[in-house]
Amino acid sequence: MSSEHISRQFDADLEAIRASVLQMGGLVESQIKSAVDSLVSGNVALMNRVIEDDHRVNAMEVKIDEACSQVIARRQPAAGDLRLVMAVIKTITDLERIGDEAEKISRMAKLLSQKQGFAVPRYQEIKHAAEIAVDMLRKSLDAFARLDVVLAAQVVRQDDQVDDEFRAIMRYLITFMMEDPRTISTSLEILFVAKAIERIGDHAKNMAEYVIYMVKGRDVRHITVDEIDQEINH
Repeated sequence: MSSEHISRQFDADLEAIRASVLQMGGLVESQIKSAVDSLVSGNVALMNRVIEDDHRVNAMEVKIDEACSQVIARRQPAAGDLRLVMAVIKTITDLERIGDEAEKISRMAKLLSQKQGFAVPRYQEIKHAAEIAVDMLRKSLDAFARLDVVLAAQVVRQDDQVDDEFRAIMRYLITFMMEDPRTISTSLEILFVAKAIERIGDHAKNMAEYVIYMVKGRDVRHITVDEIDQEINH
């Protein structure tokens, strides 16, 4: 078999893995949107669907992980190709965890849908925080697809917005619980939803940092946003 043929086959393997990651990302994004929609609308059938579909996300993670292991064993990739495979392995772990957070939101939505009488829910703030987190996820996947470090850096910067939204929701819920202790269990369930959204933002940020690692060969997980900007403008 010619080395050119082997090289072409290797490129095809890597391309298939990249396409699978984007497909998994699309599924996870729709899981978050459905989870938040089910919470806001009280649609129990949609909540159940998100919970039941979590196994699809898990199965995709296992399949991509196996494909990466095979590429490492067969091709022994070096330099940029190896960084791509390592970044994929890390990315699919974060995607799987985002899927878990979407499932958690739907489980909390089911508990909240069974409660009557307390007007705690203010889902507009939850919805707004979720929109930022989904935007971060979409940009991370886009940055991964196009190897765009500038877009990846934008995602890292956006994480502060999700954190701010989470803190605002938490302050509001604490005030509510202090004013009326009967709202405590409902408020805590909403707080769990807000925390899940904040975690989705964290995972999307991780994914963006892997893109910078993949392109620049530098681990930027524990440095400031300003240092990341310097790194990508090198």
